[in-house]
Amino acid sequence: MMPPPNVTGSLHMGHALTFTIQDTLIRFHRMLGKSVLWQPGSDHAGIATQVVVERQIEPQSRHDLGRDAFVKKVWDWKAQSGGMISQQLHRLGASPDWSRDRFTMDEGLSAAVRKVFVQLYREGLIYRDKRLVNWDCQLQSAISDLEVEQKEVDGHLWYIRYPLKDNPSEHMIVATTRPETMLGDTGIAVHPDDERYQDLVGKQAVLPLVGRDLPIIADSYSDPEKGSGAVKMTPAHDFNDFEIGRRHNLAMINILDNHGRLNDEVPEAYRGLDRFQARKRVLADLESAGLIEKIESIRHAVPFSERSGTQVEPFLSDQWYADAQTLAKEAIAAVEDGRTRFVPKQYENIYFEWMRNIQPWCISRQLWWGHQIPAWYGPDGEVFVANDANEAAEQAEAHYGKSVELVQDEDVLDTWFSSGLWPFSTLGWPQDTSELHRYYPTDVLVTGFDIIFFWVARMMMLGLKFMGEVPFKDVYIHGLVRDERGQKMSKSKGNVIDPLNLIEKYGADALRFTILASTGPGRDIKFGESRVEGYRNFATKLWNATRFTEMNGCELDQDFDPSTCNNIVNRWILSKLTMASTQVRQAFADYKFNEAASTLYQFTWNEFCDWYLELAKPLLQGDDGPDKTETQKTAAWVLAKMLHLLHPATPFVTEELWQRRFGSPGGSLIAAEWPEFDDALTDNAAESEIDWLVRTIGAIRTARNEVSVPAGARISLNVHGASDVTKKRLQRHEASMARLARLASVEPSDAAIAKGSLQVVVDEATYALPLADVIDLDQERQRLQKELSKVEGDIAKIEKKLGNPQFLERAPADVVEEQRNRREELARSRDKLAAALARIAA
Repeated sequence: MMPPPNVTGSLHMGHALTFTIQDTLIRFHRMLGKSVLWQPGSDHAGIATQVVVERQIEPQSRHDLGRDAFVKKVWDWKAQSGGMISQQLHRLGASPDWSRDRFTMDEGLSAAVRKVFVQLYREGLIYRDKRLVNWDCQLQSAISDLEVEQKEVDGHLWYIRYPLKDNPSEHMIVATTRPETMLGDTGIAVHPDDERYQDLVGKQAVLPLVGRDLPIIADSYSDPEKGSGAVKMTPAHDFNDFEIGRRHNLAMINILDNHGRLNDEVPEAYRGLDRFQARKRVLADLESAGLIEKIESIRHAVPFSERSGTQVEPFLSDQWYADAQTLAKEAIAAVEDGRTRFVPKQYENIYFEWMRNIQPWCISRQLWWGHQIPAWYGPDGEVFVANDANEAAEQAEAHYGKSVELVQDEDVLDTWFSSGLWPFSTLGWPQDTSELHRYYPTDVLVTGFDIIFFWVARMMMLGLKFMGEVPFKDVYIHGLVRDERGQKMSKSKGNVIDPLNLIEKYGADALRFTILASTGPGRDIKFGESRVEGYRNFATKLWNATRFTEMNGCELDQDFDPSTCNNIVNRWILSKLTMASTQVRQAFADYKFNEAASTLYQFTWNEFCDWYLELAKPLLQGDDGPDKTETQKTAAWVLAKMLHLLHPATPFVTEELWQRRFGSPGGSLIAAEWPEFDDALTDNAAESEIDWLVRTIGAIRTARNEVSVPAGARISLNVHGASDVTKKRLQRHEASMARLARLASVEPSDAAIAKGSLQVVVDEATYALPLADVIDLDQERQRLQKELSKVEGDIAKIEKKLGNPQFLERAPADVVEEQRNRREELARSRDKLAAALARIAA
């Protein structure tokens, strides 16, 4: 199931991450020959969409238009602009079944929503209640926790004197960050073990400015170490106070109206004031009465609405609720007994923590855009819940004995209610469809950890309730995309990366491969543009290698049998290809995308492009003969299979190269089968020998570079201590070694190593390059020693800094991490320099 992006959405890095992973899985399993469905769609995004359209009709308000006209405006906007996210997903390479594209307000999905609501209501699992909600005073609606952003702001902690009723000259000191809400206080709580207040429990204090008696209660919620240890209880305007108030039967007095203005529950002097104006008035009056003990400046978290940007109010109101605790029982059991598993497993703990402490789910929103709640009210307020107005009228007539006028509830359902039905409503439920039988339960859900509760849990509860089975067998949880320094991306920090810009600049394949290469189990991704540029170079490398094979007559022969190859270099690359295919297939199956990407990169860039084509070049460009023909066919066959392996990760470049080189009669890669390889292609002997050759040439090249041997210098190589096996290999591959390591000759030697030789050890043998006549060894030693001393000095500075407790305490976490990474980078440089010094014989 594609997590439906908001219809208002534009592709961001979070989308790029999750949809790249999903598309890679879909393409991989499609190539395995499975009947694959990736169900696309978009979410009506109640609040977000309504806000967009309300801004468009300014200076008019939705109330000026009326509900029907406003909702029509929203549908018009959706028709014109709502498909942008789908178009952007095409650019990323997403390949769901677009013919099945669904929208959470489709008629079919709306029918499913109504049926679920009605059934849950009739079973007593949906009900109305007066509880606290997150209230957006600008939108005048309840909002979900996911739409609340906690922001660190500068504020104050006011210590206020509450007189004791029996002795007004004595006071309890109560600390608060929101003095205006004290007008709704109905109690004071202290910890039962706090000796300072034990003689006051059961007595009363008097609420300043109001005169209301406040019972002093004992509750373990109060923290004796925080503030004064005494906490004012405002059950109608604080979530913790609400629960404590219920435990102790405290009155719940809502002092605000829907706009955030003080209502008639407060003294007349404060009525009609905006909440922030009221704060100033309350503080002024407390100051005049001498009731402010002290004021502390603090920095604290304050909830803001992500949609309107205004401060969220805990607000007591009548709303519709679902009995999440009952629905959660089977959803908890399904993960406990393994019917659904989380990957990585650690995220089960987050799921259990939320589900075992679940609260009633507020499912109503005071909006116009969304699924209007299928409840109608009679003249006396009697509620009739039905699938449509006609059914509600029949219920009302049966109840009243006559026809009466009914009014539908104006609220709409929480967006998560309809998206919670996504795994089965999109497959045709409540109709009994063939798609339901074939694809439910789904195999895997890919999503972020931040919506495990908001979405995954709701789908689990509702899927088990209405389908009798879990909605998915696996839940793969990925991390967040952060910037290069590990910071969360945000507009305020200016570190947001636009994936569409990256696609424009480097191509979708480079972006996709970067994401996959960076996606480790349970880890956030540190993402930088330089990495995308690097993988763009990878795609270019693949393109150039394909052109090289084309220019050298490498054509795909449908009758070619790779198991008949005789040349050891060809047998080596076939064996490496077989191993890479096995590893990539297993990595994709285990959701280890970084391992799959690493294997693909290593095989494509290093083994095929850098080594195989270089080792095969003399054969490909030499005289015609059996070895040349075999190598041409092998190169084409391996390239074709390699494009298959790369296709799930990089669909654009692989499909383009496939069509250019092998498309007819090969068809399209998107519909091709995943390569299967005969065990006979695994050749351990060939791997051992050519791997040795690659390691030896690579070590000689590295050593030459480390001591700045001129690239054009061809030097004789003396090999000391070589075994008989190595001597035979040297003889067979002398030409390749001389060409690729720029050697004048390769000679086994029993003599002592010449003074002034550069030494390289590979396995049992030592390879010596006499350099006395090529470079000034003393000067080179001095250069290396100078660089080494500088690097060691830099390491010492960083270690001193990291060993300073004050630095670790004061520096931001990303700065500390940056210093640690720099130390590791320098340590690697130090080791290389030390190795280079050691290579130069005394």
